[in-house]
Amino acid sequence: MTSQPFVKQPDEGRAIWHVGALLKFKATGAETDGQFWLAEQLSPAGYASPVHLHTREDEFFIVQEGEMVLRIGDDEHKVGPGATVFAPRGIAHQYRVETEGTRFLVLGTPAGFEEWFFQTGEPATSLELPPPLQGPPDFARLLGALEPLGVQLVGPPPGLGGPAGPPR
Repeated sequence: MTSQPFVKQPDEGRAIWHVGALLKFKATGAETDGQFWLAEQLSPAGYASPVHLHTREDEFFIVQEGEMVLRIGDDEHKVGPGATVFAPRGIAHQYRVETEGTRFLVLGTPAGFEEWFFQTGEPATSLELPPPLQGPPDFARLLGALEPLGVQLVGPPPGLGGPAGPPR
């Protein structure tokens, strides 16, 4: 298979609600011949990922609006609009959204991990943040879908039984 050129306008792309965030997929592995995936994510303040590491892909984060804290290995970085952060495979990382309505791009290369969002999220019915979660997410389903994709959980997000920063 060979990648074909495409254009997606700002409101185009597969939209997923995922654990309180909105992700618009601007490129998927199916569209890039497995080279990469790219999503624009909109998250509320306090949204955070667990500490994890990818064994198959690298990730880039590009902040468009708002502020985030990204921890990669032992280093913590508070970043705002225009910042680019590289999280290489094999190094544990975690992020936390600091300001309401933070918008950022996340790119994974090679592609594959985007399937986790498709498997564990739900189609967005609008291009806005989803309604507030009613109770905790189904952690068993979320975590169970990580291992087949080569992602290892290292620690919880801040506020869920762990320190503000990831254990190293």
